[in-house]
Order: sequence, then C-alpha cells, then structure tokens
Amino acid sequence: MKKVERVNVIMRYINNRAHFTITEIMQEFNISRSTAIRDIREIEALGMPLVAEVGRDGGYSVMRNSVLPVVRFTDNELKALFIAFMATRNGQLPYLKSRQSLTEKLLGLLSENQQEDLFLLNQILLFEGTNPNNPDLLDLSDLPHPMLEKLIQILLVDRYLLITSEEAKLLQVYPVYLLRLYREKSFWLIEAFDLNDERKRIIPVDQVTDVVLNPDKKRLSRKKILEKLSNQEEEVNLVLELGPKAIAQFKKYHPLKVSLSYTNPYQSTAILKTYIHTDMPEELAEIINWLLFLGGDIRLKEAPEEIWKGLKERLRLLYL
Repeated sequence: MKKVERVNVIMRYINNRAHFTITEIMQEFNISRSTAIRDIREIEALGMPLVAEVGRDGGYSVMRNSVLPVVRFTDNELKALFIAFMATRNGQLPYLKSRQSLTEKLLGLLSENQQEDLFLLNQILLFEGTNPNNPDLLDLSDLPHPMLEKLIQILLVDRYLLITSEEAKLLQVYPVYLLRLYREKSFWLIEAFDLNDERKRIIPVDQVTDVVLNPDKKRLSRKKILEKLSNQEEEVNLVLELGPKAIAQFKKYHPLKVSLSYTNPYQSTAILKTYIHTDMPEELAEIINWLLFLGGDIRLKEAPEEIWKGLKERLRLLYL
C-alpha cells in the first residue's frame, strides 16, 4: 500500500476509535514502529486533533467535536469519483442543481496533471444518455422531476404518506407506507404498501402531483406490513411454460425480475411462476408485448384476466 493511501486509511481507522496505541497501528497495518510513528506525526501535522497519553499503557485519543482535516484522495480514487459522476449524466438525480458548480469544485482540488487526466477521460468515455456530439460534462443539465426532491425530504421525516397521483386524468389519493424509491429504465418509481388495500403498489414519480405526511395515527406497524407482504409474495398469478425457442428469447430479454425453473436435464423446457401487478397500464402493456416477443413456443397456464384480454386485443389488431 502506498504511503498516501496508508495514511488515509489510518486516519479513518483512528477516527472511529476513542483510543489507540502505536502497537495497534503496527499490527493492523503490518508496518514497523518507526513507520507507524512517522505516519501518526504526519496525521497530526495535517490537523487531526490527537492527544498523547503518557504512561506504560499510554497511547493516543482523538479529541471529539473538533474539525477533521481535509480527506486526501489518491489518483485512482479521484478517477473513480469522476467516472461515477460522468456515468450519472442525464440520470435525473435529486439535489443535482448544477453539474457545473460540482465539477468546478472537484477540479479545484486537483493538480494540473490530475485535471488533464480527468479531462481526457471525459473526452474518451461515453455512457448511456450521453450525446456523443456534445459530451462536455459542464454543459449538461439533467434535473429530475421536481416532486422527487420533495418526496425525499418528507421521507426523512416519516414513511407514512398520502400520495396524490394523476392517473388517466383523474386524481387518486393513496395512504401508503413507502418501502423504497428506485429508478428503473429512466423512470423514478415508488414502491409502497397501500394501507387501504393492504397490498404493494407501484407509483411512477412522474404521476405524483402532491405528497404529504399521513395524519392518521392509527396505522399498521412496519413489522405487520412486512408480514403481510411476505404472505402476498407467495401468491402467483402468472404461470408460463416455455419451450427451447421461448427460453432463447427469454435469455435475450425479460422485464420480470424472476428466473426460470428448468423442467428437464437438458434445460430445453422451463416454467416461470410469478406475480404481476395489473393496476399499472404501462407495466401491463410491457408484459403483453413481452409474451408476444417470446413467440409461439409458450403455454400460458395461468394469467390475470387483463393479460388474456390484452393478448386477444393485440392478436385481433394483427389480423385485421
């Protein structure tokens, strides 16, 4: 381990302890006593508030409520941070008001050689969502849906919410316990437990028009909610048998977060069992398109009525 990396790691190590000794540093980082002492002295010179304790069992302690020194990054750590930042362009991240100011602050910490390396990486590396004709990081703007930041701020207070969603030009208000907020296929989605219907509900953030804390004090506990969800996960409403051609298509693309269960040693037939939500038109349409994509080498053993109707309508349109 290089010296700058070791010093950074030692700083984090001792900052998480009320007391440490030179011997502990020697053993933890496999270094000599003289090297450990030099590293500790350098850390003190950087401004970390250490107090030496004399005596046979003496050592060092860290003064709490004091300002810690600026963390130093290695060249590889800086490249990793910058590349991760580049990979999120057009990613609709919350709190990301200005990439320019963030980038300028990062570049301001670096030497000229380090800046040149990062500028070169910015020219060479292109990620999904990047316009190859204008890959300049400083010019991009990718603000998320304005409701996303408000939603996150409220979540930091409580996860029992009243969410107003616009669906088919009608406003629906859902009392929910928010399970997670995630991004999939360029859309931010809310996965929540509907406290009225007592089931999981997926709500696109783009459809949310308002979100407030749920004033109702009579609510299911988190433990009860998870128990109900666990029982519901055992429910299956889509059972699909696949032949070899359908299995090949499945491997090319499948929107469901499930795996196949092969039904013979040659893996030429398989069965898929899962639960799909039927209250989201976009998701339902995607499943119908996917079933058609699998081709004729499938047998639909069980499916919600909405799936059957959608398939019949799609096939009717094909043969008009």
